[in-house]
Amino acid sequence: MDNPKTATPVPRVLLTGFDAFGGDVLNPSWLAVQALHRRRIYGHQVVAAQLPTVFGAARVALARLLRAHKPALVICVGQAGGRAAISLERIAINVDDARIADNAGAQPVDTAVLPGGPVAYFTTLPIKAMLQALQGKGIPAEVSQTAGTFVCNHVFYGLMHELATRRGLKRTRGGFVHVPWLPGQGQPSMTTQDLVRGLRLAIATALATPADIAKGAGAIS
Repeated sequence: MDNPKTATPVPRVLLTGFDAFGGDVLNPSWLAVQALHRRRIYGHQVVAAQLPTVFGAARVALARLLRAHKPALVICVGQAGGRAAISLERIAINVDDARIADNAGAQPVDTAVLPGGPVAYFTTLPIKAMLQALQGKGIPAEVSQTAGTFVCNHVFYGLMHELATRRGLKRTRGGFVHVPWLPGQGQPSMTTQDLVRGLRLAIATALATPADIAKGAGAIS
């Protein structure tokens, strides 16, 4: 029997979703993420956590989770009403510009996520490989060129800045995925079952793919 003090810890995947916002009573990102909590995928254990839909507080909460879990992979998930597919986000930009107020009533306009930070960061997820895997299983998916300028992009940018600058996280890969509404929220939509299936496949593909198909990476100054 392994000595618990010497056994190799199981590497972790940190998966985050958001609480409900904008008058909704639920958020499909959290329902799908929560369903994968403690699942084993490709030799890694999933840790799911909910982030508040609040500028600043969401980024602080994410940084705390990164320090606590030291994950090998991080995928933050958010809702994008009006999109018909699971959107694999390519780029996070250093801009907060809110069309509506967040859950704390804040509505920043043309402000920086991190003053003095790079203009943008590319994802370090293998989004092209993930796209092929999802579409190959009949799951609607797309590579998206914008994560918007609301709290989703705020968290995405904060994540990539942490991974690029925080000691102990340089080997951690991460990025952001948007999911459509659930059927009860509006159209187009996807079922919770399909969202969970898609996220599980996306995680497995990311873990199994050390290098993507011809994709840039890093910060844009």
